[in-house]
This record gives sequence, C-alpha cells and structure tokens, in this order.
Amino acid sequence: MSTATDSFDIEIAQTSRINEVDFENLSFGEIFADHMLVCDFKNGGWERPQIKPYQNISISPSASVFHYGQAIFEGMKAFKDHHGDAWLFRPEDNFKRFNKSCERLAMPAITKEYFMEGLHKLLALDQNWIKPGAGNSLYIRPFMIASQAGVIASPAKEYKFMVICSPAQSYYSGEVRVKIAETFSRAASGGFGYAKAAGNYAGSFYPTQLAQAEGFQQVVWTDANTHQHIEEAGTMNIFIRIGNTLITGPTSDSILDGITRKSLIQLAKDNGINLEVRPIKVAEILEAHKNNQLLEMFGAGTAAVVSPISGFGYKGEKYEITPQEDSYATFFKKTLNDIQYNLSPDPYGWRVKAY
Repeated sequence: MSTATDSFDIEIAQTSRINEVDFENLSFGEIFADHMLVCDFKNGGWERPQIKPYQNISISPSASVFHYGQAIFEGMKAFKDHHGDAWLFRPEDNFKRFNKSCERLAMPAITKEYFMEGLHKLLALDQNWIKPGAGNSLYIRPFMIASQAGVIASPAKEYKFMVICSPAQSYYSGEVRVKIAETFSRAASGGFGYAKAAGNYAGSFYPTQLAQAEGFQQVVWTDANTHQHIEEAGTMNIFIRIGNTLITGPTSDSILDGITRKSLIQLAKDNGINLEVRPIKVAEILEAHKNNQLLEMFGAGTAAVVSPISGFGYKGEKYEITPQEDSYATFFKKTLNDIQYNLSPDPYGWRVKAY
C-alpha cells in the first residue's frame, strides 16, 4: 500500500519479516527491519524522499562511491520503555554531525526535515522492531553515498541518502582486551578522522585483525605523528581512570566528537567526578599501572554504550586491570541507560520521542 504524507511517499510492506527473527539471539547488524528511507540528490537538490520496504538497490558499477569513497554514516539507537513508548537519544547531535561529515567529504547537506521527520516516520512504521528490556534497542544507520555514474576524480553530482534499522542487543559480551598500537593510526592530523567516513573504518580492519590474532578484541589507536598519545579504542572514544581522576582526550581532526563521550563528560561534571580533557600519553598509562593507580579503562560509543577494558597489551607485554567495586564505567552505563530507557528523569533534554 502506498500513501503520501507531507513531503514523504510511503509504501508499506505487504508482509512483515518480524516473526522470522529470533530476538533472543541477535548478531549485531545482520537483521534489518521491514522498511527503509531513501532520498536522492540530483540536479542540485534533494528529491522527494521515500519510505519503502527494505530491499536491494540498483546502482551503476561506475558510481563514484566505489572509486573515490564518498560515503558517510551515523549510528543511533531507539529504546522502548516499559510503557511501550519509544525514544531516541540526542538525535539532533547526530543530525549536526552527519552534515559536518558531509561538509568534510564535499557532499550535500541533508535537510533537517528529511533527516528528523524521516526518522520519526520510519520508526513509527517499524515500532514493533523496537523491543523493550535492558540491552534491547533498534540500531539506526543513516548514511549517504555518491551515486553518480562516472570515474572522474571529483565530487559527485548525485547522492543517495538512506536510513536502515537493525534490532540489537548488547554489542560486546565478555571481557575486552585491547592492544595499544605502536605503528598504526586510525587517522592523521589534517585528515578526516573527525568525520564518520566509511574509509576511516575500512583502514582500521587490518590492524584489528593483527591484534585479534594475538588474542585482543580491539586496538587502541595512537597519534600518527609520534605514537605516544592514545586517541580512540576501536570504534569508540576512550576514557582512562588514574586514581580518582578520569581522563579523556580532546576532540581534534583525528578524534571523533562522540555523542556518548559528550554525555559521559556531562555526567562526570554533574556527579562530582574529577575530569580532565587532555592528551593522554601511553607512558602515563604504563606508569599508572606500575603504581597500581590505573583503575579503569573503558570505551564509549553508541553501539557499545560503555565497554570496560579488562587488560591491554603494549610492545609485547600484557597488563591486567583489576576490576573496581566503585567502577565509573558501571555508574555511567547505568545512568545513561536509565535516561535512554525512560527509567529516570532526563534533566538534559537528551531523550526525544521516536514517533
């Protein structure tokens, strides 16, 4: 059935695939909800967006995205509370960062109406895919690719903006150990590490494979110039607790301005946690571990929320981190989850009705 509402054309799936899904045993990012949003940029402007059944798309093999990598994305989640209401978390920040990524990769900005209203309409259609309960969510992936046919090395003139959704449970399970990179970097100064560009992630896969072969789950990236400062943990921002001081690196053109990161910084400030936002040297971490002052390391990001790190490796040595009863990671995750699942008041206005 097809309908037209406001600026959107909507085609509702004739049958749902939801009864085919085992929601108790989900692999992250492999199952997708019934509908998707599609909007094309042509002739200097955005065309009328469509919400249609999730399906394959047709694209030329000479599309610019395949040859010059103009591709960006965002990661978001919708949460359902015990009343059956669904919520987004800081979606305005995702919208702003999406267009910041567009600018850096010479791609056209998406309009706020198409991004935000598109999300609301899409989630209203697929609201049954948002399951209640701790750890359950609907992962939302807005993305844009250069779709113009041709292999000229210049910004494309045609683009495709899409949103797809995937039911999710907890991203990581079990203990997480990381390898601090000695030679590899995620991004370089002057580059586009602050953008959620697909190429940033493609370049991380090989070093991560090498680390996994050594028994680690992720890589902690170091700066490209000296490899003396840590920058991010896998696909997450990183926090270090030395004594009772929590430290995270400043954002830069090589570090993503994470929305979960910003939220944890705010929570730390409002809950009396001593926080420093500054560069963190690898040598400082090693010295703190030697003096039994390295109490916590954890990653922060949309998919994992807060992911404690139980140990790390560096230059052939392995270091364990003793679990803390007064863990900042546990406090942050619970506090953030309580806001996301509407279990506590939201003094910041981060929680937004999904539809």
